[in-house]
Amino acid sequence: MTWGFGNIKDIGSKGVGNVKGMGAVAGAVTKRASAARRRSTSLLPFLVAASLAGLAAYNHVRARQAVRRALRGRLMHVGAVRLHVIDEGTGMPLVLLHGNGSAAEDFVASGIIDEASSRYRMLAFDRPGFGASSRPRDAAWTPAAQADLIHAALQQLGIEHYLVLGHSFGASVALECALRHPESVAGVVVVSGYYFPKPHPAMALAALPAVPILGTIARYTVLPLLARKAWPLVLEKMFRPAPIAPRFAASLEELSAAPEALRSVAAESALLIAASAMVPDYGRIRVPVGILAGAADDVIPAVEQAELLKAAIPGAHLEIVPLTGHMVQQTAPDAVLAMIDRIETARRAA
Repeated sequence: MTWGFGNIKDIGSKGVGNVKGMGAVAGAVTKRASAARRRSTSLLPFLVAASLAGLAAYNHVRARQAVRRALRGRLMHVGAVRLHVIDEGTGMPLVLLHGNGSAAEDFVASGIIDEASSRYRMLAFDRPGFGASSRPRDAAWTPAAQADLIHAALQQLGIEHYLVLGHSFGASVALECALRHPESVAGVVVVSGYYFPKPHPAMALAALPAVPILGTIARYTVLPLLARKAWPLVLEKMFRPAPIAPRFAASLEELSAAPEALRSVAAESALLIAASAMVPDYGRIRVPVGILAGAADDVIPAVEQAELLKAAIPGAHLEIVPLTGHMVQQTAPDAVLAMIDRIETARRAA
């Protein structure tokens, strides 16, 4: 076969046509890819929203299941607040108030309710926003406000005189009960309390989940997951140098990771910042007071705080529990029970 210029022209014209065709195909592919990218970009907010909604639903279900499992006792309403209370035993009423991030289940897990119910009427409350209790957003739930709420609940139950024990943040509520309702409070036991708080960067950081909108989204989506992941580290810090109480670890994990509990934890961390400027006059308390602190508390300077409180309240009884961290009621329940009996003896003597 002989090749000439005509053949070359034919090949050239076909090549050019092929190149043009390939360019058209490439352009079409590019357009389709761009359109797909635009569609995927426009769908991204919906995908994110759907994922967050799914997480929120998942965390909500887990929180409700945890509350059901821990619902020992009954629910009551005081004004707009739903309160869960474990009411067991006979004798002098003894009110139990848990710390920040915990629940009335703390006193069940420690064995204190079962051990003391033969001689005291034990009333362990889920404080507002924890466990099965609600925390209305139209109020600032300071220790004073919570003290008034608990007192109103006790009046509703027909209880006129009572002892009150508080752990950690609950200790501040217990002291406010004595300050605000001296005609009813017959004695106080406080454990691992932060009675003279000082501003600290960690408090501001812990208060962030209470921020509206972004804080709310985080509390219902990613924060419960992070809280469960960090639970072993939190337990170690609260309990050391003592071993972690397995019943507490198992029963409180889900309750402490509930979205409403996380909001309440953040709100009470913010309240500690404000409380540093307005320390109550503890010297006005005239009933017997027992103070317990773990010698190795790694959460707060518990020994220093306990000694300051003893100096502020004439005649207060102080015990520093050796080899114990922040969770004195879990690690050394016998020491707590002994202090309760000591305060009850002092009340009778008075």
